[in-house]
Amino acid sequence: MRVVDANVLLYAVNEDARQHESSVAWLDRALSGADTVGFSWIAMLAFARIATRSDIFRAPLTTSEAFEQLDVWIAAPGGRVLNPGEKHLDILSRLADESGTAGNLVNDAHLAALAIEHRASVVSFDRDFARFDGLRVHRPDQLLT
Repeated sequence: MRVVDANVLLYAVNEDARQHESSVAWLDRALSGADTVGFSWIAMLAFARIATRSDIFRAPLTTSEAFEQLDVWIAAPGGRVLNPGEKHLDILSRLADESGTAGNLVNDAHLAALAIEHRASVVSFDRDFARFDGLRVHRPDQLLT
């Protein structure tokens, strides 16, 4: 299973982004059932929050479009909503302590903990995930080869 970060989702809907093609290609292939893509609530909410902002996107999505897109992704054969389990807080706390993360990186630590808890890897363009010991991280383009 691959836990997708919000940046991959945002690039997938932003045709102006240089990461658009690899994000769409990986998501389409994985969601067709070639893999399982785990969608965390934190990534889905970040997607809805950012994709609808006209100060960030030349052509932002409407709120309805953003949530419809999320629904399409999670309803796909390879889509799955992930929730934290009983060990999540312990894993999150350990990752935050060991990596010295705080502030803006708490969300990344949460996504990393979710992936570790579900024995998954993270798919992201964010290099900050390298801070978390025991976490496997891939860029979408790496999964297409």
